Amino acid sequence: MTATSAVVLKDAPRRLRTTRIRGARPGFWVYAGLAVVLVASLFPLYFSFLIGSGDSSTLRDPARSWIPGGNFIANALSVVNDPAVNFWRALWNSVWSSTVIAVSIVVFSTLAGWAFAKLRFRGGKVLLSFVVATMAVPQQLGVVPLYILFGEIGWTGQIGAIIIPALTSAFGVFWMTQYLQQAVPDELIEAARMDGASMIRTFWTVGVTAARPAAAMLFLFTFVTAWNNFFWPFIVLDRQNPTLPVALSLLQSNYFVDYSIVLAGVVLATLPLLLLFAVAGKQLVSGIMAGAVKG
Repeated sequence: MTATSAVVLKDAPRRLRTTRIRGARPGFWVYAGLAVVLVASLFPLYFSFLIGSGDSSTLRDPARSWIPGGNFIANALSVVNDPAVNFWRALWNSVWSSTVIAVSIVVFSTLAGWAFAKLRFRGGKVLLSFVVATMAVPQQLGVVPLYILFGEIGWTGQIGAIIIPALTSAFGVFWMTQYLQQAVPDELIEAARMDGASMIRTFWTVGVTAARPAAAMLFLFTFVTAWNNFFWPFIVLDRQNPTLPVALSLLQSNYFVDYSIVLAGVVLATLPLLLLFAVAGKQLVSGIMAGAVKG
């Protein structure tokens, strides 16, 4: 073997690694696809802001400008100051109910997921299968019995009527079970038990620490779902104590619907979610990526 051949063979792995790294970089079509997805995702919000910044004729104007007008603040104040909407009461109800539901589902799902994933007890697999099977039951089947129940105990029109039925989630239990099965090795639990830690202490120090990314993702997903929920709150709540989606639906209850005001209210209802994702977006991405890698 000559000296030149030796140098070539020595540099071959380096060139191979460089080629692989360059080949792994996203190309033009990847960025183009991401740009299309981004525009498609932002367009509904931008269109709502566009119409919400105009007047009552903006939506029906075929020659309307795609540059937002200057009436958004006035339309937003019309929504906030409308006595029929009761905006601030509805905003507080949405924040309170969504937070309580999200925290409750995260706590109960983490506890149940730990039990199903790391504890051995009779009937565990059957019970988990039953919990997962309940996701196939439509929500509409329980509306009439729930309404009769809350009517008998005098909870119709109360915010607790939308919180109590949503304190647990079959999806949350399944999500945390799948995550904890892969994220926490059995050897780590055995080591903690050998050191004298109780099962509760092991869950708190090992399980909760490992479950944080998945719990953050579950919290955000549940919060958004509870925030946007319209069907059951519209049935069980009244106009004096609504959530934000129910309150915004009252803007369309007249014979004439001013869509500039309606869509201004939609943008106002979306702003808290955008703020939440801006603050906790890093945890959301890490939770999704952790679940994808572990799964």
